[in-house]
Amino acid sequence: MTVSRKKVPHDGNSAVAHVAHATNEIIAIYPITPSSPMGEISDEKSARGEKNIWGNVPHVAELQSEGGASGAVHGALATGALTTTFTASQGLLLMIPNMYKIAGELTPTVFHISARALAMQGLNIFGDHSDVMACRQTGFAMLASASVQEAMDFALISQAATLESRIPFIHFFDGFRVSHEVQKIEELSFDDMRAMIDDNLVRAHRQRGLSPDRPMIAGTSQNPDVYFTGRETVNKYYTALPEIVQKQMDKFAKIVGRQYKLYDYVGAKDAEKVIVVMGSACETTHEVVDCLTSKGEKIGVLKVRLFHPIDAKAFVEALPATVKKIAVLDRTKEPGSIGEPLYMAVKIAIGEAEELGIKKFGEYPRIVGGRYGLGSAEFTPGMVKAVFDNLDKKEPKNHFTVGINDDVTGTSLQYDANFTTEGNETYRAIFYGLGSDGTVGANKNTIKIIADGTDKFAQGYFEYDSKKAGTLTSSHLRFGPTQIRAPYLITKANFVACHNFSFLPKYDMLKNAMEGGTFLLTSEYSADEVWTKIPGRVQKQIVDKKLKFYVIDAIKIAEQLGLGARINTIMQVAFFKISQVMEEKKAIEAIKYAIQKTYGKKGEKIVKMNNDAVDAGLTQIHEVKYGGVTNSIEDIAGVPANAPAFVKEVTQQLLRQQGTNVKVSQMPDDGKWITGTTQYEKRNIAVEVPVWNNEPKACIQCNNCSFVCPHAAIRPKVYDADLLKSAPKTFKSADAIGKEFEGKKFTVQIAVEDCTGCGLCVEVCPMKGKTDPIKMQHQLPIREQEIQNYDFFLSKLPDVDASTLKLDSVKGSQFVKPLFEYSGACAGCGETAYVKLLTQLFGDRLIIGNATGCSSIYGGNLPTTPYTKRADGRGPTWCNSLFEDNAEFAFGMRMTVDKFNERAKEWANDFLSCKENNAE
Repeated sequence: MTVSRKKVPHDGNSAVAHVAHATNEIIAIYPITPSSPMGEISDEKSARGEKNIWGNVPHVAELQSEGGASGAVHGALATGALTTTFTASQGLLLMIPNMYKIAGELTPTVFHISARALAMQGLNIFGDHSDVMACRQTGFAMLASASVQEAMDFALISQAATLESRIPFIHFFDGFRVSHEVQKIEELSFDDMRAMIDDNLVRAHRQRGLSPDRPMIAGTSQNPDVYFTGRETVNKYYTALPEIVQKQMDKFAKIVGRQYKLYDYVGAKDAEKVIVVMGSACETTHEVVDCLTSKGEKIGVLKVRLFHPIDAKAFVEALPATVKKIAVLDRTKEPGSIGEPLYMAVKIAIGEAEELGIKKFGEYPRIVGGRYGLGSAEFTPGMVKAVFDNLDKKEPKNHFTVGINDDVTGTSLQYDANFTTEGNETYRAIFYGLGSDGTVGANKNTIKIIADGTDKFAQGYFEYDSKKAGTLTSSHLRFGPTQIRAPYLITKANFVACHNFSFLPKYDMLKNAMEGGTFLLTSEYSADEVWTKIPGRVQKQIVDKKLKFYVIDAIKIAEQLGLGARINTIMQVAFFKISQVMEEKKAIEAIKYAIQKTYGKKGEKIVKMNNDAVDAGLTQIHEVKYGGVTNSIEDIAGVPANAPAFVKEVTQQLLRQQGTNVKVSQMPDDGKWITGTTQYEKRNIAVEVPVWNNEPKACIQCNNCSFVCPHAAIRPKVYDADLLKSAPKTFKSADAIGKEFEGKKFTVQIAVEDCTGCGLCVEVCPMKGKTDPIKMQHQLPIREQEIQNYDFFLSKLPDVDASTLKLDSVKGSQFVKPLFEYSGACAGCGETAYVKLLTQLFGDRLIIGNATGCSSIYGGNLPTTPYTKRADGRGPTWCNSLFEDNAEFAFGMRMTVDKFNERAKEWANDFLSCKENNAE
């Protein structure tokens, strides 16, 4: 019987939480990116009173750390509750001690892991398999899902399998690539889940739980006489596990209609070349295999579902007997190992299968291994083809990498970045926004509207800078009539939207626009004047690609409506009007319905403001009628000529969103980067910036504005008047106030390119509303003159000698150069003004041990870092270990300093002692 199920948009996290909350009683959590939404969604469900499939509301508890969460899980499981947790990266590693116990005690549970890179030479919050591969010895089984649909399905299959097998499971899926990718999928119902979960197995789990009603003792201390013997008792459970998982997959197929195998083969029946892979790369490889086999190539892909324990028999039987060469792809690196985990497992499985006569190949296949996609590095169809091409060689490269340029040890495969398998039936759109301007949220809403309002399949993936607010975001949306297997970024877009004019000089916005596509720009300039204002390089791309070019002043509209910087609704409407991916009237109705649902509780005024934004978005889009290229064609804006060589060669590539061009030889081996690089970034993200009024008696020179500035973008100086002889015409100064500064000049200068426009300086000014020494003005008209003024301020006016200042006063402290400047913190950040002050008072002797969190992201995130140096080269030194060991890490630093001081005193005393003895 075919059952019709709802098709709704989900991302990987919400898909898993849908099942995990419904099939558990206790959920112990601790947030860590990118797994946090699973815990948040579960918590929200319980807070709303949503029940599980047995009719009770699961208890969700947030612990003090991931180690604490796993301890709570262990305790709840040991006493018979159905329990789960969610985590990633070092958070998962903190659970390992309890995972050994849980597996050793044969306790059924599923840990849902949005697999993420581990912090090694640097922190990375994005996806690979490093974390789950570190758990192989714990005894947890490992089931890998490759898509949002599979994440939901495997969450249920693993729950059923763990109950029958008593083996705990890690169910993992690629962090961000699956966890945050939005897809229109078939949602499992509670009836589906009830049919899959055997209540007899649930009762058996309860009966094994510790209880005074049936006293037992567990966790005993065992001596050498029995410990080894005890470890071998679990063998039969692991031997039986693959068959149980397949049985549950078959049961799922009968209930839901989707059939999975432990190892799913796709491709030619007589394939000679096969890629073995797991995770989201299965989808990309599947897409390429479909494309190339349609052209007669004898290739295939084997998708690994059950990674641990590998069922050698099932694995080998899934391969075509004709295979001659196999490439195994791992999304992790184990330095010093003879090979990565999946590669080693495949080598052993095929070797033992041959020895045992399980299956005979025509000839023993050549097996090579490679690494890809670490830290969410892209894995594209071109890279898949490169792996197949490598197998064509007489001696295929082994232990290769693909997607990077390893010019040190020569592991890289060359690939064709332009190779694509995407056809014209799928509509592709890229939106470039500014973190916190609402672009990502609007695009997620767009997917839901199209998914709900049409028969189209929809996919959305969102690239964030880890700083999030105030930095570039890109949203990649696909809509089409068939299932979308494309877990990689769009390279050929029908539609490109740039939501911030300042991006044009800095990034190659149009490199991925297709010929004849559409470009929508948020611009303060009208359709009649914008052509002369955009860079010649962008003009040439528009002309060469024959793009339709539209502008809308979304920022002005948002300001007029009282929406501030939130331009998301306006741009969302503009997309629907221009793209016509959905009938316009229907789309607008859906948007206004979403507005009412989202903002209805906040009052009719807020609803009206957003509805007015919808109407404005419909009426204030203007097409640009352009001619030829009129402006000079220059390269993307670069760093200044006086920047250090490393900044020019490496940092500049990262700033241009071209970090994939950086070679292995250019990267620091130990993860140590130079400081003081934010000065070269020049983000230009503020719509309005403060402007100082230097008229007599307007400013009382209290320096409060500088004191509260979170980004060190507003600075005062006192200096000799004769230094103004070479000042730019628009440079402002006033007579300095105070006896100690008699006869000198005073200036408050704003770094317009580094300011975020938060307005704190205006708010804190004691003369606000009186003489108004600082007011906010639009940045664009004054940008060029203030760039010159700031350059003069920094290069020609000396810093005040700190020894002459009263550093225990607000005014005096702010004349000291900040050694923390232009950070990527959110506009108006409440933390960074304190960090800046710390560097002004003690920066020449600061050693900082920083916990992971906001302060590590604005303080030590690439491409640029805000801690900087004095002219003499001294400045703060900084390191981040982990989130949870910050106090201990810094304590270790303190002990080192104390020990070095102690040794210095000992040497000094020894020296003085020797000197006295010699004198005698």
